[in-house]
Amino acid sequence: MSLRKAYLLIFILLLVDQVTKIYIKTNFILGEEVEVFKWFKILFIENDGMAWGTVIPGVYGKLFLTLFRLVAVGGIGYWLWDSIERKNSSNYLIVAISLILAGAFGNIIDSVFYGIIFDDSQQEVATLFADQPYGTWFHGKVVDMFYFPFWHGNLPSWLPVWGGKEFTFFNAIFNIADMAISTGVGILIFFNKKAFHHE
Repeated sequence: MSLRKAYLLIFILLLVDQVTKIYIKTNFILGEEVEVFKWFKILFIENDGMAWGTVIPGVYGKLFLTLFRLVAVGGIGYWLWDSIERKNSSNYLIVAISLILAGAFGNIIDSVFYGIIFDDSQQEVATLFADQPYGTWFHGKVVDMFYFPFWHGNLPSWLPVWGGKEFTFFNAIFNIADMAISTGVGILIFFNKKAFHHE
């Protein structure tokens, strides 16, 4: 795969990711939910930290996380260029890196810009390019919306630790960027030999 095709894939993913996020931000109130199917819902939440809602504590935690993401994207971008231009790597690896790069960059856009272009989504639909934004540079919140609660109920009481407790499978809420990252990592794991085979 050429560098141009890899960039095109990244651009398309970024476009779809940002269009869906902006649509959700400008049409949903925080916490609003629409049931598409019993097992698939659109649920608008905002994520302050890393994967699964993890946060770095402290005043500068969010800033550190965003700067770390920027450095990581630079490294992944170099990895993509090096894999195509110098190492003639397999398409499996190039697609995987492109997906990971697009996903990481998609969530960085939220973190860097959303705090200064949107107002608050609590109790009202957010306004794009608001006069009173909810945050500052590098302190935006990542928009998540896809929710697949395939099963919800109480676990059998004979199970150790979790027995008798309420449980939802699959409980994560995510976005297109997260899907791209997960798919890219999945390709690296499940197609490892093909991904790291040089053409």
